[in-house]
Amino acid sequence: MSTDSQTSRVIVVGNEKGGSGKSTVAMHIAIGLLKAGYRVATIDLDSHQRTFTNYIENRQAWAQHIGRDLEMPDHHRFDEPVAYANADEEAAANWALTNALEPMTKLYNFVVIDTPGHRTALSRLAHSLADTLVTPLNDSFVDLDVIGTVDAATLGVTGASHYGDMVRDARRERESRDGVMPDWVVVRNRLSMLQSRNKRAVAEGLQTLSQMLDFRTTDGLAERLIFREFYPRGLTALDTLDAQVLGTRPTLSHATARLEVDNLLKALRLVSQTEAEPVAQDSRNAA
Repeated sequence: MSTDSQTSRVIVVGNEKGGSGKSTVAMHIAIGLLKAGYRVATIDLDSHQRTFTNYIENRQAWAQHIGRDLEMPDHHRFDEPVAYANADEEAAANWALTNALEPMTKLYNFVVIDTPGHRTALSRLAHSLADTLVTPLNDSFVDLDVIGTVDAATLGVTGASHYGDMVRDARRERESRDGVMPDWVVVRNRLSMLQSRNKRAVAEGLQTLSQMLDFRTTDGLAERLIFREFYPRGLTALDTLDAQVLGTRPTLSHATARLEVDNLLKALRLVSQTEAEPVAQDSRNAA
């Protein structure tokens, strides 16, 4: 997909490990951009879990239940087989995603793509089409292993791991094809508030890998019950903090979660990097 015809930014939320908070981050990015006045389309490539799709459907159902308008992206879901019978089938699936994405980049300011927690052909393709790649990562060596290899004795990073290698190749492919080097941001989720040897070692490992693989790091979302409570109603920390919308009285946890999300969105630098101006919402982005 050439940047000559592209008018929007493609944001891919990816990590080849489940449980890192990809769908939660993707949802908050999409709603944050909608609330800023931008047109937003969303794509769910995880045909097995469908967490992103379920999140948005929960939001639609809750908006109808409380009789309130809640911002909605134009959502699309792609079902991908567990395995392709042959290379032609894989090529056809890649073509279908590229063909669907092309008009979206003309209709919307942003397209947010949530990928599965394992490698698939469509996920690999999406990474090579990203303008911004966001990788949520739990702050532990278990998750760090997805990006880099670690020496057991020293806890020092010894090289890139399978996902780090895949992203490096996908970014080089995008640069070679379109002259664009995607901005890669690793988001440290579930950060402990307490200093520890493990936390410092993970931070040092990420610093080493950031220089090796050319990505930025930023703090993400803490381990808060409130983020799990948002999901059944399709809500985010950015929604209006009133009892009708939330279904409960707002608490300090709601305000703290909103501050975390605001800081994350600023750190991603999405709005400042796009040339598109906010546009009036229409039926595609309304409840």
